[in-house]
Amino acid sequence: MNAPVLMAEAGRRLGADHPESPLAIAGLTVAYGGKPVVVSVDLVTPPGAMLAVIGPNGAGKSTLLKAALGIVPRVSGEVTAFGQPLREARRRIAYVPQRASVDWEFPATVLDVVMMGLYREIGLLRFAGKRHRERAAECLRRVGMQDFADRQIGQLSGGQQQRVFLARALAQGAGLYVMDEPFAGVDAATERAIVEVLKDLNRAGRTILCVHHDLSTVKDYFTHVLIMNVRRIADGPVAAAFTPENLQAAYGGRLAPAQIGGIAAE
Repeated sequence: MNAPVLMAEAGRRLGADHPESPLAIAGLTVAYGGKPVVVSVDLVTPPGAMLAVIGPNGAGKSTLLKAALGIVPRVSGEVTAFGQPLREARRRIAYVPQRASVDWEFPATVLDVVMMGLYREIGLLRFAGKRHRERAAECLRRVGMQDFADRQIGQLSGGQQQRVFLARALAQGAGLYVMDEPFAGVDAATERAIVEVLKDLNRAGRTILCVHHDLSTVKDYFTHVLIMNVRRIADGPVAAAFTPENLQAAYGGRLAPAQIGGIAAE
């Protein structure tokens, strides 16, 4: 049996074993220039979880999610979404990239960017209708950006840009929201606004995965956590997995033991 057939069979087994999981990952490995940056990571995301992916800089957090979504190639591993192969479930997934990876000089208005979240529904060669524009406007209202609809996206502050990309994700009406460092470089007011929108989505049954850096807010923002440093260290409910022992295993000497103990006890 050749490799593609074996991989397809492994993917079917993963989906059959975890049919309700919005994102299930088995043995995912990624390498850049021959150097492994993510090694054999497993993760079964519980439905309705609000899950933080945490670890030190260079731990492979963003790479893990991008490889799981097919944005960067993987050396090995299987991924399913809602029990299906990823290609069959893409419209049920919304992805918000890091701000640094976006070309903010692209000549598009705020409303244009949000409308991009509807392209699967509208079609690439068709014009948006009134109901599409109204839906995009409602998404902007939910993130507090309705007054900026006609502004060029590059003229906004970093926090405002992040809100617009969240509005674009909302327009997709997805079941799984994957966000790469949504709070990086934003002000406190924007962070609070984004958290409230994400918690509203979560209360409505949506699943949220975020690459996250601020360990002090993990317990307040998230229900579940994946701790990694190239390899998986631990995952599960925050109360069970976010422990001093697991943080020490991931961060080692990058955080003092007293810091780790204080963070986990907060």
